[in-house]
Order: sequence, then C-alpha cells, then structure tokens
Amino acid sequence: MDAGWRRRPSDAETLLDSGPSGKSNAAMPGPENGQKGLDLNSERSRAEIARALKNGDISRPAPPATTWNVNEKDRAWVDAKQTAQPIGVSLEPIRLTGARDRVAKKTYIRAMNFENPNFDRFYAKTKADRSWRTYEVACGHDVMIDMPDRLTEILLEVA
Repeated sequence: MDAGWRRRPSDAETLLDSGPSGKSNAAMPGPENGQKGLDLNSERSRAEIARALKNGDISRPAPPATTWNVNEKDRAWVDAKQTAQPIGVSLEPIRLTGARDRVAKKTYIRAMNFENPNFDRFYAKTKADRSWRTYEVACGHDVMIDMPDRLTEILLEVA
C-alpha cells in the first residue's frame, strides 16, 4: 500500500485529527514555499483527501457543481464533465523560486460569489500590490462558464 505517492492509513487518520500540515494560513494569501495545497484546502476537501488516503485511493470524487456555485442552468453539464481529482498535488510541498515576483503582468480575478477565505486574502494582498491588476466578477468559481464574455474581455485587456 505504501507505493511512492500513497500514504499509510495512519497518515490519513493524523490528517483528520490534526488538520493542515502545521503551517498557518491566517496571514498567507497564497501558497508559500514549502506549503502543501492541503494547507489551503477547505475542511470539506481535507476530509475527502483524508478519506481517499485512508482507503488507499489516488483521487477523490469531483465535488458537484453546486460546490463552486455554478449557475443553475449549467450545473448538470458541469457535473457530467467533472472527473475524479488526484490527491497527490495536495500532498506535495510547493517549491517557489521567486519567479512569480518577476512576472511583469500579473492579474487576479476574484469570483465574488464563491466563498473562500484564502481567495479573499489573496485578493486583498494583490489588490494592495501595484504590480497586480485585480478584477471582481459577480459569479461562482467557474468564471469561464458563468461569465465567459466578461472573462474574455479581461483576458484581452491584460494581454
């Protein structure tokens, strides 16, 4: 069961009991060097990942479109397109080199109708940083589905 990407069930139980891997995200709006995606996941996502680990699975079922606050008319279509989500990306620490800070054009688009404290913190930080362009859109997480025309406008504007 312990083959490279897989974790022992005891790791899953620890994950369920102890929460994120020790790095507080209270002051961090985005991933920091050495942080895991798991550190920024919601309680729901962390529980799903822990369950997958405990079962020896490499993925977790895709959440329904309602999780992302997708508009009602497109939810069935989105649900039909979603696939299982690999969990390995949430378990490996990120390695940041500082290259992001050297990018000349940086843009952050905040989908305001999707509640996520980490996204709110990152939005506040990028909005206060003159090297970023920020936008708010009044839709759920899947901007490309809920507001494709507005997303296209933004992407053309920042290109």
